[in-house]
Amino acid sequence: MKMLITGGAGFIGGNFIHYMIENHPKDYIICLDKLTYAGNLETLEPVMNKENFKFIKGDIADRSFIYKLFEEEKPDVVVNFAAESHVDRSISDPGVFLQTNIIGTGVLLDACRIYGIERFHQVSTDEVYGDLPLDRPDLMFTEETPIHASSPYSASKASADLLVLAYHRTYGLPVTVSRCSNNYGPYQFPEKLIPLMIANALNDKPLPVYGKGENVRDWLYVIDHCRAIDMIIRKGKAGEIYNIGGHNEKTNLEVVKTILRELGKSEDLIKFVADRPGHDKRYAIDPSKIRKELGWEPTTLFDEGIKLTIRWYLDNRKWWENIISGEYQDYYKKMYGNRISH
Repeated sequence: MKMLITGGAGFIGGNFIHYMIENHPKDYIICLDKLTYAGNLETLEPVMNKENFKFIKGDIADRSFIYKLFEEEKPDVVVNFAAESHVDRSISDPGVFLQTNIIGTGVLLDACRIYGIERFHQVSTDEVYGDLPLDRPDLMFTEETPIHASSPYSASKASADLLVLAYHRTYGLPVTVSRCSNNYGPYQFPEKLIPLMIANALNDKPLPVYGKGENVRDWLYVIDHCRAIDMIIRKGKAGEIYNIGGHNEKTNLEVVKTILRELGKSEDLIKFVADRPGHDKRYAIDPSKIRKELGWEPTTLFDEGIKLTIRWYLDNRKWWENIISGEYQDYYKKMYGNRISH
């Protein structure tokens, strides 16, 4: 199988490439990435010289480039991880999100329709469902939950999902969509909650927590997510949506305190900051469908996964210390500099 993986130099895409090369050595993997701030070639360093791997730099929204790529490479399967994915960035600059997440997905779908593929898989997010109230732990997102996006980011992902499903209905394109809960694990860009808190704690810097830290997320270890996508591509039914959840609901404050405890750092480092606009209260996924239809279950509990993640960041300081400089520093100051409450 020849697989085109877009956004493969990012966090989840990079982990998926490592997973595929380790578990399916006979498959040929093409990684396409624009290498924006969140794409990191160092993530792919361990596989760069593999005979069944090729890296191509490019933009999924560049139609002529994408068509030429499909004509030359003729992929059997496309897995679309390529996305702008940070909520705060989408609030300050929505246009980039619409261009990559909607237009880029549309270009890929047209290429698949023209040149033919066995499966197009869209990697989406539970954020398209909006949020759930904190006082109703019985409520969970299912595949039937109506879309109710809260941010420009989640609205752009919801738009892409609708486009993917429309191409299935209109053109018969063999597509699947997965919507996952919050991922964590190796190679995650340090703007996200868990790596940001690990990096700041190791450097004895303040740990900025939005509001009172009461927002709840369902945490999914990234390798469990990779395994689920692999199963959907190979066994999932075309035209279907599959929710992928970790059964690991935690408040943001619980997550931060767990990290500090594991690192032997004081909770005095926690600094509560002004909440983000439209901050979703709770996400929780019901993954019954993928369990019943494909036999997938998450295998990594949060207590185990967070230890593995912290260990990776301790063992790979060079990877993330190279990132925490330049443009990212400017962004960090802009987002959190005037929010720290003393």
